[in-house]
Amino acid sequence: MARDRQSIVKMSRREGYALHPKAHKILVRRTNKPGQGQGYNPRAKTSQYALQLREKQKVKRLYGLLERQFANLMNEATRQKGEAGQVLLQLLERRADNAIYRAGYAPSRRAARQLVTHGHFTLNDVRVDIPSIRLKPGDVLKVRDHSLKTDYFKRLDDVSPAPSAIPSWLKVNRKKIELSVTGLPTREDAEPDINEQLIVEYYSR
Repeated sequence: MARDRQSIVKMSRREGYALHPKAHKILVRRTNKPGQGQGYNPRAKTSQYALQLREKQKVKRLYGLLERQFANLMNEATRQKGEAGQVLLQLLERRADNAIYRAGYAPSRRAARQLVTHGHFTLNDVRVDIPSIRLKPGDVLKVRDHSLKTDYFKRLDDVSPAPSAIPSWLKVNRKKIELSVTGLPTREDAEPDINEQLIVEYYSR
């Protein structure tokens, strides 16, 4: 399975945005982008295309998609009813790995992706190992009985504490380590500091 193996910290520095929890402290200490040397002028005007590109890269890397995957998702979003940018974010939020991360069962989306690919979860009682599988209302995603015995899930509160807020479209049972999809995510359920319109403009060129 193809995946982006670049350093998540380096990518976070490139985007000026913490793509992973461990990147927050690094960004405080190192605000410059990778490769910026003496010739870098921070006051140079950024083109509209550059803004669009960086926003696309930021969101693509935030959710852990490759270029073709992200482009295909954008094409699908433009074919559906509603504003393409908001539909795109809804499709991203409905990924199984993102739902696991949002529910607090993994400290990052990368970790959630790994849990799914290793087959630790079932979707409607069927073992699933595809992180990008799209959830729909009525779906139930839970940890397999065998996996509950692993050290990771025994220490879940230590490795991934419960989040302060659960998205409105998810119902989480922390004790059983399962989540139910009760609706569809709204724009407010996605990251607040995403400018999805820039992404739509990038693919509309």
